[in-house]
Amino acid sequence: MPDTPSWTFKERDVVILQELAEDPQRSSRDLAEILERDYGIDVSHVTVSESIRKMREDDVFREAIVPNEEYFMFSLLEFKFNPEYFADEWRAAMEYIRDSRHTLFYFLSDGEYQWKSVMMFRGRRQESKWIHDFYKHHGRVVSNVRNSVVHNVLKFRTDPELLGELADDPGE
Repeated sequence: MPDTPSWTFKERDVVILQELAEDPQRSSRDLAEILERDYGIDVSHVTVSESIRKMREDDVFREAIVPNEEYFMFSLLEFKFNPEYFADEWRAAMEYIRDSRHTLFYFLSDGEYQWKSVMMFRGRRQESKWIHDFYKHHGRVVSNVRNSVVHNVLKFRTDPELLGELADDPGE
């Protein structure tokens, strides 16, 4: 698991992230112009490019290519580990999902301590085969497996305004 970034945000960094969230293809020249025109921040495109590079290196943000939802079926897989086999088998099952080419997003949620993964498949048959293979290899260690097809994705993006909160105290 990656370490939590310890980045100290300048106003410039927040604006750059907001503008990139709005349009990930914006060049550093365009961003430098926007910073000056809209925010009164005078920096060169080289400085903007360097800030973006450093934020990437420090894991401030991640970039992922997510195809249009018309090309893939998104699926939510949820499961718990069976305590009887947990000690010996949890890591292999966790890595199987984490390292799968179908896994877009993998996380643990609280409450009933459910593991969840957002996955991408070309269709129901491919999804069914993946779940079958997962059970075949790791069925003893998992319980309460649920999978749901995600229909009609209505929003899939980060609102640039949300990134403005990065300079705020996280405890608020």
